[in-house]
Amino acid sequence: QVQLVESGGGLVQAGGSLRLSCAASERTFGNYHMGWFRQAPGKEREFVAAISWSGGTTYADSVKGRFTISTDNAKNTVHLQMNSLKPEDTAVYYCAAQRSKFTGPPGTLRQRYDYWGQGTQVTVSS
Repeated sequence: QVQLVESGGGLVQAGGSLRLSCAASERTFGNYHMGWFRQAPGKEREFVAAISWSGGTTYADSVKGRFTISTDNAKNTVHLQMNSLKPEDTAVYYCAAQRSKFTGPPGTLRQRYDYWGQGTQVTVSS
């Protein structure tokens, strides 16, 4: 099974930027759609963004225009560029992989994802 390791979280002021990365232990192109979810204290884990292995993307309304998901197929890595961060973006961010041989679109429901990383904390101060 694929293993996912996130990095890039941290503390940033409101309006700042962070770039999260998720390294997969095996080839994602042709095999996995990749997603980012987040979970704030006391809240359900929610969808943030996803990218199919063919490059199609989808975003939660709350992050459209601010976050960008991308993949580096040569390195089996997915990135989440987060700009114009807000305090309400504070959460643990999780990378997830959805096993699929089809081109997409990627799922937005956490139940559709088969593998998860350990999470990385993002804290946005006001």
